[in-house]
Amino acid sequence: MEMNGDKAPGPNGFTVAFWQACWDFVKEEILDLFKEFYDQRSFAKSLNTTFLVLIPKKGGAEDLGDFQPISLLGGLYKLLAKVLANRLKKVLGKVVSMDQNAFVRGKQILDASLIANEVINFWQKCKEKGLICKLDIEKAYDSINWNFLMKVLHMMGFGSWWMEWIWCCISTAKFSVLVNGVPTGFFSSTKGLRQGDPLSPYLFVLGMEVLSALIRRAADGGFILGCRLRGRGRMEMNVSHLLFADDTIIFCEARKEHLTSLCWILAWFEATSGPRINLAKSELISVGEVEEIEEMAVELGCRVGSLPTVYLGLPLGAHHKAISMWDGVEERMREN
Repeated sequence: MEMNGDKAPGPNGFTVAFWQACWDFVKEEILDLFKEFYDQRSFAKSLNTTFLVLIPKKGGAEDLGDFQPISLLGGLYKLLAKVLANRLKKVLGKVVSMDQNAFVRGKQILDASLIANEVINFWQKCKEKGLICKLDIEKAYDSINWNFLMKVLHMMGFGSWWMEWIWCCISTAKFSVLVNGVPTGFFSSTKGLRQGDPLSPYLFVLGMEVLSALIRRAADGGFILGCRLRGRGRMEMNVSHLLFADDTIIFCEARKEHLTSLCWILAWFEATSGPRINLAKSELISVGEVEEIEEMAVELGCRVGSLPTVYLGLPLGAHHKAISMWDGVEERMREN
């Protein structure tokens, strides 16, 4: 099932590698567990316990901000969640829009970067003025509303059994913080998705489809006008936004009323879904000379950025022959 067996063990002390190595001995019990979950839409709550541990982001970490939390999930729960995730992966491309590129079969991270650069090149060649809004979603996984996710699954046509399976996986989780390697008691959560849970990336993409649909409806109604790319012949493609998980970029004409509409869209999304748009870290970038860019940034509540910049780790708005823009990309590839 394409699972890395060498990751740190969860609360039961067994890694995925253990279950893989001992499959001939434990497969009957595991298959019985799967059958029970399939029939009853529930499992023993002890399977869904999670250890939280802080790991340093860099060497010489001293302050709390120098650490990041990771979730250590049990191996049996991971097997169960991975099966559901593999099923979900097969239909993801049918229920989310073309504007989403993360975890959708047949799409790559490069696709979003290429389209974004194509929009900028088109505006520059046609000498049109446009705006690019790079949104920063604060702690996106940690704050998503479970009831919101259930409503999204229902509206997308998922059956009641599927919704009960997903609800069991996300709502029965218990957490314990490891202090010096020792758990300190368990507590529950009322929202959010766990990093490391095989289901989390796909559920988050389903939730972000609501934001995509809101922007799409605004574009169809003329409240936000994106970039209308012209291909060969008479083919046209209206690009108003691109999403790659929580990396969101929005394109619109350089008009203040469009940003007002965008403010309402973001407010509606925050109120229903849970994740908060951190406008202080978001950027409004102009393509061409936009005289009122500062006033427009105030309207949205974000800061003013400039081209060239970086999107999904790749250069955005840079001249394709500017070798220096690729230095950071080359360095990261060498490190990995």
